[in-house]
Amino acid sequence: MKHPMLVAANELSLNADSVIVDCRFNLADKGEGERLYLEGHIPGAVYMDLERHMSGPAGEHGGRHPLPGAADFVATLASFGIGPETNVVAYDAHRLAYATRLWWMMRSLGYRPPRLLDGGYLAWVQAGGVPASGAEAAVPPVETAPNQPSFMRVCDIEGLRTAQAQGATLVDSREPRRYAGVEEPIDPLAGHIPGALNHPWQGVTDDSGAVRDEAGLLAHWGDTLEADSLVVYCGSGVTACVNLFSLTLLGRDDATLYAGSWSDWCSYL
Repeated sequence: MKHPMLVAANELSLNADSVIVDCRFNLADKGEGERLYLEGHIPGAVYMDLERHMSGPAGEHGGRHPLPGAADFVATLASFGIGPETNVVAYDAHRLAYATRLWWMMRSLGYRPPRLLDGGYLAWVQAGGVPASGAEAAVPPVETAPNQPSFMRVCDIEGLRTAQAQGATLVDSREPRRYAGVEEPIDPLAGHIPGALNHPWQGVTDDSGAVRDEAGLLAHWGDTLEADSLVVYCGSGVTACVNLFSLTLLGRDDATLYAGSWSDWCSYL
């Protein structure tokens, strides 16, 4: 699917005009992403960790990966040489699960949205990319300020309740077995938020991690695409961003992220 927000592996330019961000991560082994980065990454790429850089501290409520404060994240981006108009390309090796988190956060703060590497790191290697290893030289920080004081198109549990009361369609992005409550490998309770429809985030990409064409994305969403108002969640507000990215590809850039997601919602039970 050709779209300005996607970069084909064989078209990625390794020039100084862009900051390339490696977002690889593994919820089951939280140090794996950085280890893989040090073993091999796209030359010039910086490593951004889901929990150290793209999440705030977890508490009793708010979910496993709460958003950091807007000012804190702006400072993080600045430390990586990223300002509001910086060209950024983000990638991971997990069907966009973590790269879209960065995409959503930057876009929500009014930054130029990153373009995402279609097919991720493996596609780049298979296209003939020669990895670099070890740590890259520190990126010169930039002086910047947030375009807006807080993340936009996001809600907490009270905002979710208000949206549902007003007729919003709620989308659960997790795997069908987690949605159905058959299994729950991470959170303390199984099941889904009452009224939610299930559109698993993996349906946005094919088995190779490449984004499906327009027909495939339309099939993924079906009639839900026509809902007047959409609120999207997952386990902790991360993989829901894959669905939000696909909605934007289809022209629906008005959907809201329930940031705490199931891990927040079930903490009140």
